[in-house]
Amino acid sequence: MDRETLETRLSAEVQELDLEEFVLQLEVDGLCVVPPKKTGVGTDTISAIRDQLLVEAEQTVGCGFDLDDGPDTALTMTADDNVIAQFNGDRGEPSQFLVQQLCARDRLFRDLAINPAALALIRHLIGRTATRFSSHNAFVKWQGEFGYGPNLGLHCDQMAVPRPWGRNALTANTNWCLTDYTHQDGALAYVPGSHRRMEPPRFPEAVELAVPVEAPAGSLIVFHGATWHGAFPRMTPGMRLSIANYFRHYMILPQDDIKNLFPRELADDCSDPTVFKLLAGFADDFPYTQPTERIPQIVQ
Repeated sequence: MDRETLETRLSAEVQELDLEEFVLQLEVDGLCVVPPKKTGVGTDTISAIRDQLLVEAEQTVGCGFDLDDGPDTALTMTADDNVIAQFNGDRGEPSQFLVQQLCARDRLFRDLAINPAALALIRHLIGRTATRFSSHNAFVKWQGEFGYGPNLGLHCDQMAVPRPWGRNALTANTNWCLTDYTHQDGALAYVPGSHRRMEPPRFPEAVELAVPVEAPAGSLIVFHGATWHGAFPRMTPGMRLSIANYFRHYMILPQDDIKNLFPRELADDCSDPTVFKLLAGFADDFPYTQPTERIPQIVQ
């Protein structure tokens, strides 16, 4: 796609926020990295979000975490009160977990979910009026050589949607780097241009083509729902923290039933309640949810 054709598709918010170069990267590579100077999310805010996430992580699993050293103690995974694996990451056991439903936990996470730069790029991919929330999760990851295994967990987010896929994204994702992303530190992995294949990853080709997304803390990664991506294992001590705010076209089912289950009063406690409520789908009323047409009646 040439630049002139691309410019005719740019929204006013993309142009006002000077995000044209990142839209071009999305079109060509299926992924872009946006620096903090473009998102407006400064180091103090990233630090506060990171600190709050560590609090949420401790409440979730019951032990503390140190950015330089990782978990305070050996974590275990239990089922029916029986320990079935240690989370040390050296024999294929998990070396990360999710903290889910972030927007119901703290305003910091709600404000991040409606960041204007992130939304402008996501809406470019999915459509301005059709974009909705799907889920808000954080990845808490520490040292472990196995990671996702030899396939790097490579996948594309809209794999559950039947093919053929069109050019527009049916889902799209953001990944906020709360710590530095480097190859050795367990960065996101992706295959440039894979979104244009419009199919799930092919192995082993996908692994051979995968490259790390290296970016400093505070960066925003945005990618198309058809982009092949996963992650490299973290080979160094310490932690990799990130937040994935995932979006969908409103005809696609969300991962979390935000419309029906999210506490609506919390939507008023954020930087832009109107935008949050729109993306949450509170006002969505799809056809045929209730009878609206008049039914002919027999006249006696």
